[in-house]
Amino acid sequence: MKGTKDAKVAKDMNGLARFLYEMGQLQRVRRSGFTTIGVNNPHSTSEHSHRTAVIGYFLAKMEGVDADKVAVMCLFHDIHEARLNDLHKVGHRYIDFRSAEEKAFREQLEVIGDLGKELLPLVEEAHKRESRDAEVARDADLLENALEAREYIKIGYADAQNWIDNIWKVIKTGSGKRLLKEIESTDPNEWLFSLKKIER
Repeated sequence: MKGTKDAKVAKDMNGLARFLYEMGQLQRVRRSGFTTIGVNNPHSTSEHSHRTAVIGYFLAKMEGVDADKVAVMCLFHDIHEARLNDLHKVGHRYIDFRSAEEKAFREQLEVIGDLGKELLPLVEEAHKRESRDAEVARDADLLENALEAREYIKIGYADAQNWIDNIWKVIKTGSGKRLLKEIESTDPNEWLFSLKKIER
């Protein structure tokens, strides 16, 4: 009995180690949409997911939903890109990427056994976008895109405004809309300039 349990623990740990190495691949997956307007080295999926989770936490607090749940949804929402890479919206016109996403994240989470069984419903809920928590997670994803677009506009990629214009059409939450308005009007370097102190 103990030998069987030890073998399961060893298998689960091996699966988790493999999963964590796979998550490292997200640092190398570049966000392909911004390459269509000439951005040579856009943010990685890993960078996107991190800031999306931060946004999701605060947005959930403002919207009165479960902040921890939303942050976890945001953190794991693009794990499939470790296997599929990122596909921009033009590519989505020709490929059923949603079903590929679902197959990939299901297989990824199977590798980590019981831990994956716990995460799977959250990832599925986030992808279906039918609950309030999932709606907030989706808005966090959109707002991270808006931040990234605004940063690219600042350094000369004027066409990145198209991302923000499209986000205005689909963002749902009241807090998300207020934050998007602030993102659009705030200089991306304002935080930096407010901290600089020049000695006389």
